[in-house]
Amino acid sequence: MRFGIISTAAIARTAVIPGITKSDHTVQAIGSRDGDRARQVADEHDIPDAYGSYEELLDAPDIDAVYNPLPNSMHAEWSKRAADHGLDVLCEKPLTANAVEARDLAAYCRERDVTLMEAFMYRYHPRNERAYELAQSALGEVYSVSGTLHYPLSDSADFRLDPAYAGGSLMDLGCYPVSVARWILGEPDRVYARARDSGDYGVDTRMMGMLVYDTGETAQFDCSFDTEPVQRYRIEGTGGWVEAEQGVTFNAPTEESTSLSYRMDGRRGREEFDPADQYRLEVEHFADCVETGTTPRTGPEEAIRNMAVLDALYESAEYGEEVELG
Repeated sequence: MRFGIISTAAIARTAVIPGITKSDHTVQAIGSRDGDRARQVADEHDIPDAYGSYEELLDAPDIDAVYNPLPNSMHAEWSKRAADHGLDVLCEKPLTANAVEARDLAAYCRERDVTLMEAFMYRYHPRNERAYELAQSALGEVYSVSGTLHYPLSDSADFRLDPAYAGGSLMDLGCYPVSVARWILGEPDRVYARARDSGDYGVDTRMMGMLVYDTGETAQFDCSFDTEPVQRYRIEGTGGWVEAEQGVTFNAPTEESTSLSYRMDGRRGREEFDPADQYRLEVEHFADCVETGTTPRTGPEEAIRNMAVLDALYESAEYGEEVELG
């Protein structure tokens, strides 16, 4: 599969382009609003073609799919434009700015018979797949999931702090622990959240929240742009618990091993995992789904459900009340 990259975003340069390069697939082209910038990045990564606009990239004759790492507010528009060209779409998370957009984009791509996948790379790491397996088979009745993701932003002009780009800590960071909770526990019945905008940016720079289930399970999360870096999740059941190694829970390093700690059957232990590039694994899953016509693990319906929970959390934070999900 030959990829075109929409923009020179940092996540593309540092993670996804290298991940594609390590796979059996290639990056054929990259597009930017700045043609010189596109050519610079293309030269740095041995990408054959560079274009000075996103439109030119989509018109390129030698690409089969695109990776879309644009700001959140631009995901739907440019994923649709790619679909108009018959290109399959790997789109950075969150898939869109809200659930209504997500449903619309999913239908749009389905009508044009193109594969759409949300780039939640952590779902493809062997360590996290093992945590899911243990939750399903070894922890008894799972009743609690908790997750934290803090990543400080020092630049007040960062687009993730701009409401015009659908920024905010929940959209950029909190979507991960929310996704983990739903992966393990399923869809919540109610949510509650509190948020803070520490710099008067117009977006949440910090949020904590809870997902509540009528069957008694709960999930807690917190995310932040203005505290020290923290990453972790923990799954607890009647038969024990499992916890991902702190600090590298979601952005696991490609060249270092990772681990899970656990307590099961009255004993504590630790499992080590060889280095793995979760971006390469994500890309390979996407390409396999395109080839076989199967729905991706993090396909549009999964993205719609996650986005619906994020929408409800924002509503709860705004009004200070618990919000029920339909």
